[in-house]
Amino acid sequence: MLSRRALFGACACALAFAALDAMPAEAREMRGRLGHVFATNSPVDQASQEFARLIKERSNGEIDISVFPNSQLGGDETLGRELARGSLELAFLNPGSLTGLDPLLDIHYLPYIVDDFAQADKVFYNEDGILQKTLRETLRKHRMEPLGFFELEFRSVTNSRRPVEKIADLQGLKLRVPGSAGIKGFFAAAGAQPVTMPFPELFTGLQQGTVDGQDNGPSITYNSRLFEAQKFMTTTNHVYAMGTIVAGDRFWSRLGDEQRAMIRDTAAEVSRKQIENNRALNKEFLARIAAGGVQVTELSPETLKEFAEFGRAQWDGLGKIYGEERVKLLRAEIADLD
Repeated sequence: MLSRRALFGACACALAFAALDAMPAEAREMRGRLGHVFATNSPVDQASQEFARLIKERSNGEIDISVFPNSQLGGDETLGRELARGSLELAFLNPGSLTGLDPLLDIHYLPYIVDDFAQADKVFYNEDGILQKTLRETLRKHRMEPLGFFELEFRSVTNSRRPVEKIADLQGLKLRVPGSAGIKGFFAAAGAQPVTMPFPELFTGLQQGTVDGQDNGPSITYNSRLFEAQKFMTTTNHVYAMGTIVAGDRFWSRLGDEQRAMIRDTAAEVSRKQIENNRALNKEFLARIAAGGVQVTELSPETLKEFAEFGRAQWDGLGKIYGEERVKLLRAEIADLD
């Protein structure tokens, strides 16, 4: 039997928890973690740090987010699982690496959707477009709330065997790729050997020769030091990649309407700045990679057109994965760009 003191203590605790549950969400102090795979002080990491800082400032200290960059909490696949389970609050995710969770999360990795940044702004950063609509719906299906979209970049090809100056040069190269049907299909059709490998394992895989190369763009290739294990780089621009800022449903459900609106506005603001910053540094990253001893090849417009025509020809076999209607709508959006 409980003593009077123990009974009083139990009642006091119960009353305290009841009071906390009754307290408006805006009045509670909340702590959370934000994870991502991008290198410390990279454009994405800078954006994530600013995002956390602004949330704390704009919530008057009620929401305190700690950032864990550089795969400290695991790769994108791990982050996605933890968000869905409710054991992680926020992440700056590369949804194209979450195809093990859902193949629709890399629909934006169809090869050569757009040719330049101006087209990317109209197709990728269009809230009413099929790409964002598909990603938002699919993330929500897996208990993740999309808050904003940021830039990863146009992807390139790096390797240690030879320069890639034409499609035939891809023949036989063993390239690490994300688990994307679009990217794997493109390289396989070109005669390369696409190998799926978690991003945190990539640098070691390049060093040890497990793979010949990889297909990230200048920013990630430089900031993650991947170029140090490579000899050649070609700006193939075969995929324009964007990432998304997401919250786990468990964390999101604990917030009040004003807090949610503030966080969404902050995500949109930080994403815009990150895109501007990333693009401004693009040529600088290429120059730094070249200065590090990598032979950088920038394809001529004529050769890029050949790559694009080859890449888009692979779409016909991918409707069964992404949905024929989605692919049809995406083609229509691209046609409107002309």
